[in-house]
Amino acid sequence: MSENTSVAAPELHTLHAAFAEKVGAVLAALEAEGALPPETPHSNVTVEPPRDASHGDLATNAAMVLAKHAKTNPRELAGKIVEKLTADPDIVSADIAGPGFINMRLSDLAWQRELQAIAALGATYGRSDLGGGSTVNIEYVSANPTGPMHMGHCRGAVVGDALASLLEYAGHNVVREYYINDAGGQVDVLARSAHLRYREALGEDIGAIPEGLYPGDYLIPVGQYLAQELGDRFKDEPEEEWLAIFRAEAVEQMMGLIKADLKLLGIEHDEFASEAALQAAHKPEAAEKWLREHDLVFDGILEAPKGKTPDDWEPVELPLFRSTKFGDDQDRPIKKSNGKWTYFGADLAYHMQKAEKADALIDIWGADHAGTVKRIKAAVAALGEGQGKTIPFDVKLVQMVQLLRGGEPVKMSKRSGTFVTLADVVKEVGKDVVRFTMLTRKPEAQMEFDFAKVVEASKDNPVFYVQYAHARISSTLRKGAAEGFEPSADAIELLGAEELALVKQAAQFPRIVEAAALAREPHRIAFFLYDLAAAFHSYWNLGNDRPEKRFIVAQNPELSAARLFLASQIGQVIRNGLALLGVEAVEEM
Repeated sequence: MSENTSVAAPELHTLHAAFAEKVGAVLAALEAEGALPPETPHSNVTVEPPRDASHGDLATNAAMVLAKHAKTNPRELAGKIVEKLTADPDIVSADIAGPGFINMRLSDLAWQRELQAIAALGATYGRSDLGGGSTVNIEYVSANPTGPMHMGHCRGAVVGDALASLLEYAGHNVVREYYINDAGGQVDVLARSAHLRYREALGEDIGAIPEGLYPGDYLIPVGQYLAQELGDRFKDEPEEEWLAIFRAEAVEQMMGLIKADLKLLGIEHDEFASEAALQAAHKPEAAEKWLREHDLVFDGILEAPKGKTPDDWEPVELPLFRSTKFGDDQDRPIKKSNGKWTYFGADLAYHMQKAEKADALIDIWGADHAGTVKRIKAAVAALGEGQGKTIPFDVKLVQMVQLLRGGEPVKMSKRSGTFVTLADVVKEVGKDVVRFTMLTRKPEAQMEFDFAKVVEASKDNPVFYVQYAHARISSTLRKGAAEGFEPSADAIELLGAEELALVKQAAQFPRIVEAAALAREPHRIAFFLYDLAAAFHSYWNLGNDRPEKRFIVAQNPELSAARLFLASQIGQVIRNGLALLGVEAVEEM
């Protein structure tokens, strides 16, 4: 379909796309009549709900964005568009607002059909082919394999996993990847810590854990496992004899622990990429060679540190990546003076590896990595330029979560061994509470997680409020069945304005899915679900004062069946949204 014949028309059903097609057809007709120039581009034309719902059901900016191309006044062009739109039986009215916006009100029949579409599509309602099957690699969590998961990792884990589900739902092929940082100094510390626990398992009194080693009790079973597997052969051997062995064994044990912790959250990755394996395969050397061939790495002297120069600083020639060419504030070394790869050098090679298999890359990082964003974006831009293509690359920074208990901070310290583990939190409040709560704020915003508030049964607790809406719907359907009423679309024309308002709210879902996928913002789904739950609870509360507004009106079986059908489809949309977030839609509370 050419650009000038349609606004937006994914294959899967959305009401907004259907009306975008109608607007596109009107514009095509105006072209045919000479009111618009041939092949007028429509890429900036939108069809979406107006900001103020009192203005109508849908609005389009078509006249505003096309008037200049058509060499006419926006309101004059809007008049021609409105004339054709109002000939459509699904459009009750179309009014020109301000300088040329067009507000449309849809027929009740259009909303009734949408309700039936939700029923027909079920779990696929809201799916999109927006991604066109393109492959997106999402790297998230990637915690150092030096201990169990703690709540500092939780938010990024949930955001990454929900984003992966969202992009799949929107038509992408998604690879969920975890990068194991198993080549740095912290892994040597882990190996030494594991060796100490190994000696302990062999009966040695190790006393207090020395400063600089990991003191957590989580290493006791690792030491016991190593003692069982290796016997006492490395008990008194020098470090060079056992360090590599203990490093590999400890990392494997820690990754097993991390995978088990993530599974408690419902998270499983497709790929686990090892930094150590990357270096063993000489990927950084290959990346350097490729970059030198494309004049993107050169040998140069790093600038002196800004401010007061340290006494021991001296100029050293290092291989530098031309990151300034891509917007960074200075060129970056990919190797240290001792010949070892910098973290950036290894990371650059890792992103090159990912880009070989994916059409787009997304990294979910903690906010403490903000200083690295510009240089790694420069690196990916360079890789793309060298390959003669653009590699879409997005980094999402996630703020830390402050843990509270009754308003009082809960202290965490990974090195002290007294941190609050992810497993402890999930076991206390449940997977669903943890996942939904992590998505109730934008990831770049600060967040507090209070153990008391997240399990509160109140409107102020979003996960309760949304799950309660679904539980209420399930309860209503059970009650209806017990009284002989089943959901039916046979008489949905009996649904009035207040009931159709619920349909209008639910019908936003496909559009929200696409917008959230484009913006890479899964929290938009959580926000939508809260608004839909609020609309449902508001309608429910009408029945407290007005019995004729209840879902089951015993003396009116047809109306009861229609309202139960409505409730059933609102429940379906809530289930679809919660599934994207990895949260269960409960049947009762």
